[in-house]
Amino acid sequence: MTRIMFASLFLCFSVGLGVDIEAKEMPPVDQLMKEGSQAYQHGDFEQAVERWTEAAAAYERSAARPEQIDLLIRLSEAYQSLGRYQTAAIQLDRAKALATGTDDSLLSVRILWRIGNLHQAAGQHAEAEKSLQESLRLAKVLSLPALTAAILNDLGNVHASQGKVPAALASYNESFQMAQAVPMKLLAATSMVNAARVLLTSKEYRESKARLDQATGILRGLEPSHEQASAYITVGLTYAKLRASLITELSTNLTLASFQSLHDAATVADRLGDRRASSFAWGYMGKLYEDEHRYAEALDVTRHAILMGKQASAPEALYRWHWQAGRLLKALERPKEAIASYRQAIVAVQSIRPEVSAVTAEEQAGASFRETVGAVYFELADLLLRSEDRDADPQHREAILREARDTVELFKVAELQDYFQDDCVQAARSHATGLEQVSKTAAVIYPIMLQDRLEILVSLPSGIVRKTVPVGAEALTEEIRVFRTLLEKRTTREYLSHAKKLHGWLIQPIESLWAGAGIDTLVMVPDGALRTIPLAALHDGTQFLIKKYAVATTPGVTLSDPRPMDRKNIKLLSVGITEAVQDFPALPHVSRELETIHGLYGGTSLLNKQFMMARVQEELKAHPYSVMHIASHGQFQSDSNETFLLAYDGKMTMDRLEEYVGMLRFREEPLALITLSACETAAGDDRAALGLAGVAIKAGARSALASLWFLDDQASSELVTEFYRQLHNDSVASTAMALQRAQIKFLEHPEYNHPAYWAAFLLLNNWL
Repeated sequence: MTRIMFASLFLCFSVGLGVDIEAKEMPPVDQLMKEGSQAYQHGDFEQAVERWTEAAAAYERSAARPEQIDLLIRLSEAYQSLGRYQTAAIQLDRAKALATGTDDSLLSVRILWRIGNLHQAAGQHAEAEKSLQESLRLAKVLSLPALTAAILNDLGNVHASQGKVPAALASYNESFQMAQAVPMKLLAATSMVNAARVLLTSKEYRESKARLDQATGILRGLEPSHEQASAYITVGLTYAKLRASLITELSTNLTLASFQSLHDAATVADRLGDRRASSFAWGYMGKLYEDEHRYAEALDVTRHAILMGKQASAPEALYRWHWQAGRLLKALERPKEAIASYRQAIVAVQSIRPEVSAVTAEEQAGASFRETVGAVYFELADLLLRSEDRDADPQHREAILREARDTVELFKVAELQDYFQDDCVQAARSHATGLEQVSKTAAVIYPIMLQDRLEILVSLPSGIVRKTVPVGAEALTEEIRVFRTLLEKRTTREYLSHAKKLHGWLIQPIESLWAGAGIDTLVMVPDGALRTIPLAALHDGTQFLIKKYAVATTPGVTLSDPRPMDRKNIKLLSVGITEAVQDFPALPHVSRELETIHGLYGGTSLLNKQFMMARVQEELKAHPYSVMHIASHGQFQSDSNETFLLAYDGKMTMDRLEEYVGMLRFREEPLALITLSACETAAGDDRAALGLAGVAIKAGARSALASLWFLDDQASSELVTEFYRQLHNDSVASTAMALQRAQIKFLEHPEYNHPAYWAAFLLLNNWL
C-alpha cells in the first residue's frame, strides 16, 4: 500500500522549528536542510541522507535539540525509503532518546507515527497499529489535520495488511476527507489509490475503478514530485490487476489506462531527474508489454529501466528488471543471455537482504520471501539444468550442476535468514564444510522442485550426478501433503500407497547411482513441502527406507559442519516438565526419560520448577555442556516470533534460545546436540518446518534431534531414551545410525510399529 512520504508534509511540520526553506540568504545549515528536502522530493534519498546527516550534526554541535530531533526523524524516513530499515530504526531511537523529557508534543507524535511505519515495513502489524493509533489520538488532540490525515492513510495500510477491509476503507475515506479540507491533494489522491487497491482485493471491481479514476484526476493537477510519480505507478499497477477481473469490453480501456498512468509516472520522474521512480515506471511498463507477449518491445523498455536503476544505484529496482529481462530473453529463445540476466538479478537480490522481502507496492501483503523473489533462483536453476543437457564436456556439465545447486542454496540461506531475521545463518556458513568430502559412506540428496519436473542432484564421494523425474512441484507437493496427513493416523495404513509413490519419485530413480559404493547414510537437503515429511517413512514395496539407510536432514549444504561427536566425554544438561503448565497438558513420562538419560551420561537435570529460563542461562554460562536435552512442549510456527519451547516460567522463543545456547558457539567445542523431544509443526506449514530445519543453526548447535509432530508422551520418551542408549554404544558408527537403530527397534515393536510413532523424529544438520 502507498504511504504519504514525509517530504510532502515538510512545510506543515517545520512550523516552530526555526526552518525557513524559502529564505533567500541562508546560513549553511538551512541550505543543507533545503538541499536535503529537494533531493528527497526528487527521489534522491542518498543525497537527502547526506545533506540531512550534515545538518543534524550541525544542530547537535549548536545544542539545537528540537531541530536535531526533526532531522533524525527525516533521516529515519529517508533510510526507510532506501529499504535500510535497521538504520532507520537507529535514527528513530536517537530521536526518541533526545525527545524524552521535552515538552514538544508535535515531535512526540511524529516519532510515534514513524515507529508505526517502521513496524509496518517489518511486517509487525499489531505493533504498527498500536503506535499509529496512539499517534492518531495525539494528532487529533493537538488539532493537526494534515498530520492526522497522513496517519489515517498509514493506519488504513495496516488494516489492509491485516485483512480488515471495512476498517481500512474507513481510514482511507476519513484521510481523503481531511486531506481535501486542508487541502493536501497529493494525500487525498494517495488515500483514494489505497482504497481502490483494497476494493480490488474485495472483488468490488467497479468501485475500485471509480476510485482510481478519481485519484488520476487529482494527480494530473499537481506539481511534479517523487510522491506523484509513485502514486501514478500504483495507479497503473492497480488498473493492470483490474484487467483480469472486469468484463471483456473494459479490458482494452484498462490496459490503456495502465499504460497511460505508468507513462505519466515516467514523464514526471524523468522531468525531475528522479531515476529511481523512472526505473520503476519504465520497468512496470515492460511488464505490461511482457503480459501482452510483446517480448521485443518489453525487452527494450526493460533495458531502459535497468539503465535508470543503475544510475540511481537502486538494487531494489535492478533485481526486478534483470529478472524481467531474463524471462524475456528466455521467451525470445536466447538462453545464454537469459542466464546472464538472471545471474545479475540474484547479485542484486543478495545485496539488499534482508529488506528485499518487505512488501512493495505491487505485491500482496503478507507475502513471504519465497513468494516475493523465490522464483528468480529456481528459474535460473531451471535454465542452467536445461543448458547442462546441451553441453558435451563432462567438466562443464559438473560445473553447471554445481552452479544450479549453489543457486538454490543461496535461496535456502536467504529464506532461513528471512525466517529468523538475524545473522545466525551467516555465522553457521562461516563454519560450514563441503559435504561431498565429509563421509565416504553418505549420499547427499538435493531435490530441486520445478514447475514441470523434479531434478535430483546427488553428491557422492566420486562427484555430483543428476536425475530428472517427470513430476512437477504442484503434483509432488499435493502427494506430500496427503502422505503427511495420513502418516499421523495411527489406526490405518492408508499412508502406505503414498509412501511407495514418493519413494518411486525421490529414491528409486537415484538408488542405482551408489550401488556397490558402500553408502549407508542418506542426507536429504529438502525444500518447501519436503521439509514437512520424514524420509525414513518412505517405502519401496518391501520395507521402509530406514531399514536400509540411516537418514539425516540438513537445511543446506553450506549450513552444516559435520564432524564426529565426542561421545565418550558428553556433558549433558537435561531439562523438562511433567506438570500441566500454561494451558499445556502434562508429560508424565518425562520424569523417567530424564532419569534414564541421566543414568547413562550423568550431568545436570532440571525438572518442573527447576526448569526456569534464568536457571538454564546460568547453567549454560557456568558449565561446558556438549548436549542439551529439552523434554517439554515446543511449537514451530510460520512466524519465528511465535515459535517457542515451553519452560516452567514461560515460553522460550528462538531468540531466547539463541541468547542462552548461542553463547556456546564461541567456545572451541560448541554444543554438539540439542534434543527437542516433544515439539510439533503443523501439517502443510512449510515455513514452520523451515524453522524446525534451522533450529540447530539458530541455537548455535552442530545438530538437533526434533519431532515433526507431537507423539504419545510414552512413545516419545521411550524412543528418545533408546536413541541415547544407542548413542552410548561404541559399536554404533554415527548419530544418524543411533537414531536409525532406535527407529528400527520401534518399527519391530508390535505396539509401536506404525510410522506415526517412530518416523516423526528428524536428525538435523550434523549426522556423524
